[in-house]
Amino acid sequence: MDKVIRNGKVAILYSPGYGAGWSTWNDEYKDFLLFDPDIVAAVENGDLQLAEDLAEKKGKQLYGDGDYTCVLGARDLKIAWVEQGEAFEITEYDGYESLHVISGNTYKTA
Repeated sequence: MDKVIRNGKVAILYSPGYGAGWSTWNDEYKDFLLFDPDIVAAVENGDLQLAEDLAEKKGKQLYGDGDYTCVLGARDLKIAWVEQGEAFEITEYDGYESLHVISGNTYKTA
């Protein structure tokens, strides 16, 4: 899996806008939607339409024409920079995604 890494941090794509989640509404495609370098570049350049187009095109290339990649969250895409090797999760409520970094001693389990 290709990732954009700068200064020891990895670019993570997420969509903090209500309506549709970016990676959370695409479980089968989550990895490439979280990290894809071409989509990261499109977001950095402010071209969210290109980010959407790339996700649709790459989704078909990776998974076939019969599958659907939900790209409705593309209009709200943001990039978070997370330390390389750090655990994280993306949660979603009503399409609004939030990124949570899970740091070693602060993460609790039941």
